[in-house]
Amino acid sequence: MYVFGIDIGGTTVKCGLFDTEGNVLDKWEIKTNTANGGEAVPGDIATAIFAKLGEKKIEKAEVLGVGVGVPGPVTADGTVHTCPNLGWGVMNVSETMGAILGLPVAAGNDANVAALGEMWRGGGMGYQDVVMVTLGTGVGGGIILDGKIRAGVKGAAGELGHMIVNPAETALCGCGGHGHLEQYASATGIVRLTKKALAETDTPSSLREVENVQAKDVFDAAKAGDAFALSMVDEVCGILAGALTHVAATVDPQVFVIGGGVSKAGEILTKTLEQHYNQNLLGALYHKDFRLATLGNDAGIYGAAKMVLDQVNAGK
Repeated sequence: MYVFGIDIGGTTVKCGLFDTEGNVLDKWEIKTNTANGGEAVPGDIATAIFAKLGEKKIEKAEVLGVGVGVPGPVTADGTVHTCPNLGWGVMNVSETMGAILGLPVAAGNDANVAALGEMWRGGGMGYQDVVMVTLGTGVGGGIILDGKIRAGVKGAAGELGHMIVNPAETALCGCGGHGHLEQYASATGIVRLTKKALAETDTPSSLREVENVQAKDVFDAAKAGDAFALSMVDEVCGILAGALTHVAATVDPQVFVIGGGVSKAGEILTKTLEQHYNQNLLGALYHKDFRLATLGNDAGIYGAAKMVLDQVNAGK
């Protein structure tokens, strides 16, 4: 038997064919057609799935279902309430795609689905209670408790990037708020803080020689022993770790899995986070594991496939 894992992005749709043991048998991408409010996207995905079945000579009866990760908040019944990157308004993704495919469809928020994938076959393997934090252009997250996605009433649980960490901040977050974690711990936020500090101080640093500083430059300079860069890494990790202590006090996970482009910094990120995290905590919350995500851009298709298998097992 087989399952499909689909991860819908604003530019491409990532697709994966899996067996029931979680082995990816094939993976490919199609373009995301966002014209006319993304109305063609469900049909395009169905066409891609049917083509793959024909190519692999797999009967539809051999497919247990299709999992779909969507870039928007998704409620437990598979309804997405807004999806700006696709142009979708309110849509029950499970029902809409299920009708086209003639197969069971499980849908979830893309960040939550990626977290499930990392728990299943990535950096969170061996754990059932996982918080994933994705540090990219923004900050995303997903909460997995007892092996299951916790999406919340409106599908917005795990939106860690929009926790308020500095009420005094005057700069605007991309969402229109102020002082959100995303403004500090994302790649964009790290660059913002670094450029601000470079402009306000005369501290020597190799970063002053870099024409257009990126987050990677900050971590590379820190690894090379640049004192200014080390102080920036320390500041960012202090802010992020502080936010994660609040998350831990709420859901008490076994492990924090750190993903996204910033996670490529490696151990300097996880070790510094861990040091800051283990300060000023309730005793029972000390010493969480900090792991790096390992599935990269494939986390979403793995998690989407796992949603289907969980749905099937729950029905037994």
